[in-house]
Amino acid sequence: MTTALDVEELRSRLVAPNGPYAALDVVESTASTNADLAAAGAADRTVLIALEQTAGQGRRGRSWSSPAGGLYVSILFRPDVPAEKLPWLNLIAGLALVRVAQSVGVEASLKWPNDLLLGADAGKGAGILSEITADGSVVVGIGLNVAKLPADVQPAPGGLAPTSLEDLGAAELDRGELAFRLLVELAGLEGVWRKNGGDAVESGVLEEYQEHSATIGRQVRVELTGGVELTGAASRVESDGTLVVRGTDGVDHGVSAGDVVHLRPA
Repeated sequence: MTTALDVEELRSRLVAPNGPYAALDVVESTASTNADLAAAGAADRTVLIALEQTAGQGRRGRSWSSPAGGLYVSILFRPDVPAEKLPWLNLIAGLALVRVAQSVGVEASLKWPNDLLLGADAGKGAGILSEITADGSVVVGIGLNVAKLPADVQPAPGGLAPTSLEDLGAAELDRGELAFRLLVELAGLEGVWRKNGGDAVESGVLEEYQEHSATIGRQVRVELTGGVELTGAASRVESDGTLVVRGTDGVDHGVSAGDVVHLRPA
């Protein structure tokens, strides 16, 4: 596996006029690619890649383990779509990750809203964090485990065991090539979604997401803000990206944000 990325090659393949992105940069190490990009006032479709993060952020302010050997990418989008459609960027990033994992021979699925599950044991291979900035743009941060993980990497919230593409025998481990594939898939999915005004049905992303969802049909526990928990069966994802859970009370509850734990069958 290569230890560095050829930034000029990536730019030649991905940045306009040859590709869909406005700008692309690569750094060896940074605290957080999301924080760096959000502070930069960057143009639509600007990319920042790091080979290591020292203060990666997960959902709800948690730290995200970002060891050397992974791929950490943030992309700033300024899509002209209604604000209520913007959460789909997080789910679209998940679809791009599934396509990349499958392209290198690794089984992949998605745990709503932001985890890539890899292999037969459904370990966590990637996380996604999308943040809306003060000027209304969206920074989508993706952390993909590529190299074998250190033994001391902690389980994800909900007890998900961490894993990586190398741990699962991926056919391709060059981070430059993986970054290229990921950004091409993301640009394609986001571009169709954007052309359809953020409509998840018309753009096809809702159907594709439900096809790859490991959450739909599962018994789940959703940890909501304020210590509230919802337990029930995840039945579908709505066109606005919310997860519908039929609670033990028999009522359908729409969840727009929360940590989902997949429960083992009784």
